[in-house]
Amino acid sequence: MALLTPLFAFLYHLPQVYKWLLKPYYVASLFMSVAFLAIRKTPGVCDHLDTQREDGNPCDFDWREVEILMFLSAIVMMKNRRAITVEQHVGNIILFSKVANVILFFRLDIRMGLLYLTLCIVFLMTCKPPLYMGPEYIKYFSDKTIDDELERDTRVTWIVEFFANWSPECQSFASVYADLSLKYNCAGLKFGKVDIGRYGEVSKKHKVSTSPLSKQLPSLVLFQGGKEVMRRPQIDKKGRAVSWSFTEENIIREFNLNELYQKSKKLNKSKGDKVSQSQFPPVPEEEEPEQTGADAQGEESESKKDK
Repeated sequence: MALLTPLFAFLYHLPQVYKWLLKPYYVASLFMSVAFLAIRKTPGVCDHLDTQREDGNPCDFDWREVEILMFLSAIVMMKNRRAITVEQHVGNIILFSKVANVILFFRLDIRMGLLYLTLCIVFLMTCKPPLYMGPEYIKYFSDKTIDDELERDTRVTWIVEFFANWSPECQSFASVYADLSLKYNCAGLKFGKVDIGRYGEVSKKHKVSTSPLSKQLPSLVLFQGGKEVMRRPQIDKKGRAVSWSFTEENIIREFNLNELYQKSKKLNKSKGDKVSQSQFPPVPEEEEPEQTGADAQGEESESKKDK
């Protein structure tokens, strides 16, 4: 069962994986990830490579190469245990595949190792992973607008993500955060994002470090009445983030999103009632017309005759 669960999950997300792999960034990364395998297995090319195999076959892996690949495969499996989305799984595989290629190329020939390492550096500097461009109900803040928006209406609860575009964890979390905004956004519960890699003053004011060593990216902060109520991940005394998994289930549970959403719907209804009253003012009651003097005298004479 432990093997079937990830297999079914992969098959379920397979169409989405194909869509990502067709993007130029992932196509180039895929070719770089299998570069050593292609050179080692291609006839006519592998014949000129050195090998430590006992049978002298240069077109097959030797025992040291197999050992390196198995070791890095174990690291990928450990890293993917904490992965949230399919993007993180694919990203971890590509990253450690490139690391394995660097080690294997340097072991094979230092010139090939330097060439491959140079290609990796150029690729890292010129190509960036594609950003999430799907639907979302998220407001993007700047250093000048965040405080005004948080304090504009004290009845509104804000969940704000502090992120940086260069962070792989923030890029992988983008789709999860967008899905939460689509499910829970309403008049009294809103979602926002601010790029603290771009606005350094915001990171200092809200005490979110952009250092990769602090592991504080991304950070989710809950604001009520313009003031911070809670945040995840929490920060220890040394200024480092306490390990926390940014899954959709964890966020819903820790931030009580279901309860907040129910309270926010009441605020939405109260706003709707006020709007309806302002748009449709009460209709004044019709007053009965006053009787004229002649009609009144006629009624009095009729009453006298009856008597």
